[in-house]
Amino acid sequence: MAKQTDPDTFLDMFSRFGRDLKLPNVDVEAIVSHHRKNLEALEKSARAGAEGASSLLQRQREMLQDTLREVTDMAQSYRTPGNPQEIIAKQTEFARKSFETALKNAGEVAELVKKSGTESVDILRGRIKEAMEEIRAGYEKK
Repeated sequence: MAKQTDPDTFLDMFSRFGRDLKLPNVDVEAIVSHHRKNLEALEKSARAGAEGASSLLQRQREMLQDTLREVTDMAQSYRTPGNPQEIIAKQTEFARKSFETALKNAGEVAELVKKSGTESVDILRGRIKEAMEEIRAGYEKK
């Protein structure tokens, strides 16, 4: 069976196409390099977003475990006999703690989402700035 060669990447095909056309004053390598950097920035941005989502899911899992542990502790504390005032005080304390924890967790989740989104956008923003500088430098050469 004949050995198949590795298929060319899109960038390889584009580069070969540009060389084959033999257009005057076209720096195909510069164009390919520019787009390669764009693709790398998109990949970094996607990776940062995925890492952020993973961190968020992990933290939400931890929060759920903490909540379930608190509910279990509260349920066990009801098993001990007590007067109605003590039971109401325990319920009130649990409700207060639950509300405070929910607010804290919501703030933490919002911060994780913001951080993840900001990191992804910063990567793309940096690449856009580099691309504009590359374009400006290209015009200044001419």
